[in-house]
Amino acid sequence: MTMRLSAARRDEPGYIHTDDGTKLFYRDWGRGEPVVFLASWSLNSDSWGYQMLALAERGYRCVAYDRRGHGRSSDPGRGYEFDRLADDLACLLDRLDLHGVTLVGHSMSCGEIVRYLTRHGSGRVARTVLVGTATPALARSADTPDGIDPDGLEQFRTGCLMRDFPKWLADNIDPFLTPDCSSVMKDWVRSMALQASMKALLDCHRATTSTDFRAELAEVTVPTLVVHGDLDVSSPLDLTGRRTAALMPNATLALYEGAPHGLFLSHMERFNRDLLGFLESSRPVPVS
Repeated sequence: MTMRLSAARRDEPGYIHTDDGTKLFYRDWGRGEPVVFLASWSLNSDSWGYQMLALAERGYRCVAYDRRGHGRSSDPGRGYEFDRLADDLACLLDRLDLHGVTLVGHSMSCGEIVRYLTRHGSGRVARTVLVGTATPALARSADTPDGIDPDGLEQFRTGCLMRDFPKWLADNIDPFLTPDCSSVMKDWVRSMALQASMKALLDCHRATTSTDFRAELAEVTVPTLVVHGDLDVSSPLDLTGRRTAALMPNATLALYEGAPHGLFLSHMERFNRDLLGFLESSRPVPVS
């Protein structure tokens, strides 16, 4: 208890401190029912700006934060496993005292949402939205024979991430978005990724590609919208989105034809409509 109180005293506008002393940046726009956004591997809270603006204009309170080692949050050089990342999310929700929350995640952060719910429960959470999810399991194994070759994943880490990450970003930004996305939009996405700690990128990639969420997904009972594009090369639809929705007892899959991994930017207008529609349709009906 002493540790929690001293951490709370150190908080300043736009930042919280976790119980291990890590400083997390967050932004908090609007008033109303809270929607909390978690960014993907390498990106930060800036990436959700277009969704936050749209929802804040419609009377929602929109909160997004930078994962440890990403964006403006501090880089402790540790704590990049899913248990700790889920505890960081719990710290944010507790410190801001948010209830009836909609958790919106992209790619890696969908696993953080699932681990939060199985580790901390759904007492503060009303629903979730998983976009381009990397769950349930990416790597090939004895019982996931169609997964991604673990040797190929390690080759990425040692041959690209640890040698020339900027070049890899330049070579792979096109499939993240679509050909009609502007070059400056692509530059903006790359600039976010280049802000992230190399240690965080390495450890988070290992965690994302080695964790199996199949058993946990079955425990998540809150209403969930799984949004996935059929041109997602980072998280192939049949390996991730379809299986995630099938494993969750209260999930609906929204399939975007022709959409890539970064569909929340490439298909922004459709996604914003679907997100708002899900928020409004899954609200409890008031008792008269």
